[in-house]
Amino acid sequence: MNFSGNLCGVATVNLGKARDHFFEGIFDCIHEITSLALPRMNQSAYGVETTARLAQWRIDNLASCTYRKSDPFKIGNWSWHLSVEKNRVLYVKLYPEVSNLTRDNPPIASFVIRVVCSAGDRKSFTHPEITDKQLKSSEDFVWPINVPLTGKFIIDVEFLDLKTASPNGGEPCSIWSDGLTQNQTNATALACLSRMLTQGIQTDIVINASNGSIGAHRAVLSAWSPVFHSMFSHKPARKRILNHKHIRHVNRSLSADKYDISDLKEACHESLLEDIDIKNVLERLQNAALYQLPKLKSSCMRYLVKFGKIYDIQDDFNAFMQCADRELIADLFHEVLNTWKGF
Repeated sequence: MNFSGNLCGVATVNLGKARDHFFEGIFDCIHEITSLALPRMNQSAYGVETTARLAQWRIDNLASCTYRKSDPFKIGNWSWHLSVEKNRVLYVKLYPEVSNLTRDNPPIASFVIRVVCSAGDRKSFTHPEITDKQLKSSEDFVWPINVPLTGKFIIDVEFLDLKTASPNGGEPCSIWSDGLTQNQTNATALACLSRMLTQGIQTDIVINASNGSIGAHRAVLSAWSPVFHSMFSHKPARKRILNHKHIRHVNRSLSADKYDISDLKEACHESLLEDIDIKNVLERLQNAALYQLPKLKSSCMRYLVKFGKIYDIQDDFNAFMQCADRELIADLFHEVLNTWKGF
């Protein structure tokens, strides 16, 4: 018995080691392929790749005493440019494209910008985080890099927030958290309330008037008026208990898929898409696979593979791969191969 137990223990250890080597091999394979594929992401020397709030400009070679300006790329409401100028030092600039929007409502940007050597050990230089800086021209953000850079490198810009000045002179408003997303949510809510009234959906009270009657909703009237709230609160105890039980049941079981709340699901989906970063990408990839959110899943894999962000979270990604299901691992490999295609 002891002999069998020892054999079993050895087998377990060996299998564990084999599993670790297998996943390390997968990770090394992805590293190798993406390191080869990254320089080929964009055939244009001036094109900038973007996803969510991230922009990357790949430069194969920048001769001494030269200047290069990127093609415009869209982040938020504005089109942007990156430029590099190399003399004794390398100057990197980020600025919005000249337009009526930039002149009338220039962006107030928070971002992190890095320069990464795209070969070898991927040595990187990171500028301290920029917070709430208004950008109007090419002179508003200039980063001199005194360390000589040779060969291929990547300029990586992650936009943490973009704001516009308040028309009333108040605090600047984020186009992502307080602006666009909030406006879309408010519009959806108003449309739903309007449909509830015009179509008589789940009305639970009738208001009689001199020229007819109309169905209404106690909850809406109670939220709108403290008088109605007081009036509808005086109900028999038994009925209140039944209603509370029903509310608890709905809170436990409510989901966008089950109750076909497509607007809510889409709003949540879009919100998750807009701020993918290295802190949340693996969790969102897992949730996208679990809840069948194809756009979120594709965006997370693109962020990791095509934009090379697996380099920034090597240990976490390795642990994630060991726990991921086989279908998700296969999808990641497909993303790697699609990125590598044509190399």
